[in-house]
Amino acid sequence: MLGQVEPRDWQDFSAEADRARLSAVALKAYRRLVGHWGLTGQQAAALLDVSSSTWERMKQGGKDKLLSQDQMTRISALVGIYKGLHLLFADDMADRWLQLDNKGPLFSQQTPIASMIRGGIPQMLEVRRYVDAVRGGL
Repeated sequence: MLGQVEPRDWQDFSAEADRARLSAVALKAYRRLVGHWGLTGQQAAALLDVSSSTWERMKQGGKDKLLSQDQMTRISALVGIYKGLHLLFADDMADRWLQLDNKGPLFSQQTPIASMIRGGIPQMLEVRRYVDAVRGGL
């Protein structure tokens, strides 16, 4: 059918060729996102699930670094959150929101960043769904 996407057409980052093509761009986007959100090196490394020393090497260049399927999924979710927050807020709150304590049940009295570090990819996807729902995107 016209306009219908077949499941095999979805981007799942499992093919090494796709990751090789997208890794440099994804890493560049993630470095910018880290700057906009004011993340520490430790937070940036934890969100990507790498050591601080690995993050430092990735931050310096990383153009030849092939990201894993897991890392690509993490970056994709975080970029979606970034975009959603910038559609939701017209001011600097878009970048500050993730660092603020949140009393919502999804965050357990933590900042959204801390909750995503603790909960990994499942929590990142939940935060993305939450931001999309709040802005009326669902």
